[in-house]
Amino acid sequence: MSISPFPRPDAMAIELFNNGTHRCLAFNDLVRGDDGVQANQFLVIDGNQSALIDPGGALLYTPLSLALAQHMRLRELTWILASHQDPDIIGSVDSWLLYTQARVVCSRLWGRFIPHSVPHYQKDAGRDRYLLLNDEGANIPLGASHLQAVPAHFLHSVGNFQFYDPVSRILFSGDLGASLIDAGTHYTPITDFDAHVPLMAGFHRRYMASNRACRWWARRARRLDIDMIVPQHGLPIQGPANVARFIDWVESLVCGVDLLPEGEAMAF
Repeated sequence: MSISPFPRPDAMAIELFNNGTHRCLAFNDLVRGDDGVQANQFLVIDGNQSALIDPGGALLYTPLSLALAQHMRLRELTWILASHQDPDIIGSVDSWLLYTQARVVCSRLWGRFIPHSVPHYQKDAGRDRYLLLNDEGANIPLGASHLQAVPAHFLHSVGNFQFYDPVSRILFSGDLGASLIDAGTHYTPITDFDAHVPLMAGFHRRYMASNRACRWWARRARRLDIDMIVPQHGLPIQGPANVARFIDWVESLVCGVDLLPEGEAMAF
C-alpha cells in the first residue's frame, strides 16, 4: 500500500494511490483556457467497481470521458458522486446517465434539482438512478470496500457532502480547501501551509456559510484518519501536520454571514 509519486504536470491522470486492487486518480487539467474555472475530478476504483467524484459540467464531459476510458470501461462506471448541486460539480449529469450505467449519489435536498439538467425525453434517467443521502450521510459500497459520505453542510451548499476513502485515507473535500492557482501549476501536495493560506482565504471567506459550520465540520474531520485532503479546485493537502493545520485553520475561519456588517458596506 503506497501513495504513488506524482507525475509531471502534463500527464492526463495523476495517480494518488495504488495498492494493486484499489486506485485513486485525479484529473486536474481538463479545463482549457478561459472557458471555466480550474477544477479537479477524481476516480476511485476498487476491483471491478468505480466511483467518479464531482465530474463537472458539459464543458468537461468529453475530455473527462476520454481520460477515464484509458483506465476503465466507461459504460461500467458504478457511481457518480456529487458533493453538491453546482454546475461545475454535476452539470453534465445527463450525459453520464445516458452513456454509463452509473447511479448518482447526492444529498436528498438536491434529488429534485439535479434532474433539471436531464431532458424529459431521456430514457433510463428516473429516480432509480439516484441514491439520495440523508443529512447524516452513509457508506457507499465500492468493490471490497466503501466510500463514506461525510456531512459538510453549509460548506458551502446547504446539502453538502465530502467523500472519505478508508483504504487510501483520502478525503475528497469538494469546495472546502479550494485554492486559486495559476494555469499550469504542477498538481502536487503543498509544502508550505502558511504560503498556501492566501490562495484559499478569499474564496473561503465568501463561499463558506459561517464559523459555526466550520467548527461543526472540524470536530467531525478529526475523527477520520486522513492522510490527504483533495479539494475540487487547486492543490492537495497531505501529511498529518498539514492536515491538522488545515482543520485548525477551518475551525477558526471567520466567513460568510459572520462578515455581514451592521451597515451597508460589505466586509468580504
